[in-house]
Amino acid sequence: MKPRWPVIPTILVLAAVVTMIALGVWQLGRKAEKEALIARYEAAAGNSAPVIFPRAGKGEDVLFRRSQIDCAGLAAIEPVSGTSATGQKGWIQRATCRSGVRVDLGYARDIAPPDFAGGTITGIIAPGPRLVADPPVAGLQPMAAPDPGGLPNNHLAYAVQWFFFAATALVIYVLALRRRGR
Repeated sequence: MKPRWPVIPTILVLAAVVTMIALGVWQLGRKAEKEALIARYEAAAGNSAPVIFPRAGKGEDVLFRRSQIDCAGLAAIEPVSGTSATGQKGWIQRATCRSGVRVDLGYARDIAPPDFAGGTITGIIAPGPRLVADPPVAGLQPMAAPDPGGLPNNHLAYAVQWFFFAATALVIYVLALRRRGR
C-alpha cells in the first residue's frame, strides 16, 4: 500500500521548517542581547569620567566614553562622508596617527584636508575603535556625536522573516500535496 504523502520530501520540508523556526527563535535571543548592549553603551555615554583609549582593536568596554590621545605624528588624513552637530551633510576629516589610532578631527563642507600636524586630542570613543574629537581640532566644526541609539537592532525583523519563511514553506508543501492528491 502506497503512503498518502511522500515520506522523504515530508521529512525534508519539516526539517527545513524546524530549522527556520529555530533561526527565528535565535534572532529573538539576539534582539535581547543587542538591546542589553545598547543600554550598556547608553550608560557608558552618560559617564563623563575619561578612560584610556583601547589599543589593537579591543575596546568594547569603553565605547562611547571620553578619552584622550596624543597623535604625535600623522600617517594620513582622508575625508569621509559625515554629519555635523547641526545635521548638515558634508565631510568628516579622519586622521590616522602613526600609532595606528584613527581620529575624526571635525566636520567641514570642503573636502580639502585641514592643516593639522598632530597633537593631543580629546573626544569620544566610537566603534572601530576611533576617537571622535570633542571639541574638534584644526579649525573644523563640531561633528554629530557617536550615538549608541544609532546601532542597528533589526533582529526582530529577521525573526519575523524566518517565521514567515517557515509558514510559507508549509503552505507551499500543503498546496503541493493537495495538487498531487487530485
